Amino acid sequence: AALEEILPMQQKDFEGIFTAMKGLPVTVRLLDPPLHEFLPNLVDQSLAVQKLKLTGGSEEQLAKERETLAQVKRLHEQNPMLGTRGVRLAMLYPSIPEMQARAIIRAALAVLEREGETVGVEIMVPLVIVRKELEVQREIVVKAVEEELEAAGKRIDYTVGTMVEIPRAALTADEVAEVADFFSFGTNDLTQTALGISRDDAEAGFLGHYVDTDVIAKNPFESIDVDGVGQLVKMGVDRGRSTKPELKVGVCGEHGGDPDSVEFFHGAGLDYVSCSPFRVPIARLAAAQAVLKGL
Repeated sequence: AALEEILPMQQKDFEGIFTAMKGLPVTVRLLDPPLHEFLPNLVDQSLAVQKLKLTGGSEEQLAKERETLAQVKRLHEQNPMLGTRGVRLAMLYPSIPEMQARAIIRAALAVLEREGETVGVEIMVPLVIVRKELEVQREIVVKAVEEELEAAGKRIDYTVGTMVEIPRAALTADEVAEVADFFSFGTNDLTQTALGISRDDAEAGFLGHYVDTDVIAKNPFESIDVDGVGQLVKMGVDRGRSTKPELKVGVCGEHGGDPDSVEFFHGAGLDYVSCSPFRVPIARLAAAQAVLKGL
């Protein structure tokens, strides 16, 4: 019931994006935030229960808050960024990606009806580590999309791919590519998982010292770690295209707006970079310079 209420909200959001981007490809990453972002804070919920007990709250209200607390405790994770998020959440609750796929395609169809053209829909499954995850999610998405298209009596082009942000996905990219139409390297998370460091904690802690004392040349979250993370990207591209030579491959993350990183990505064979809007002019210039250097 909750997802039925969310679907039109998602559709409305997508329609706004697709209207602005009509005639162009748009990649939509399916739900990715860690589970704790959808739950009440464990400490706050515990305090709410204690407050009701101490102030003589009604039994009905206390029972409700206790039930919520029990659910929060059950779903609580020590390391939510590496926990139940992305494709893992979708595997546990397949109705979520199904709902999102329907919202995406309904939005694309609505824009087509209203504007006479729509976007090239690219649906991206995040945090995949094994082929089977993407295979299962692809089936869910394709089934939902095809049902919506059949009901509308129309056809629009769409593709289903994955975000490569875990080292294992890059190492087994030849297998993952069997069920992917495209790859997008999520270099923010790939850097975290490859180097084993938390971006927020590291940048507030030791990374500045490492750069200042020449332990490392640059902050790896600002400019791609060519010898480490970069090799995972290159390996992922090569192995993915060994299975599908025409596999579309790009990058999503702040590295897409860093000139040195863009030059590396061009050399690694990526088709495009994605970055924050304010970095787009820099990315375009860097991409042009990288191409000219290769002539």
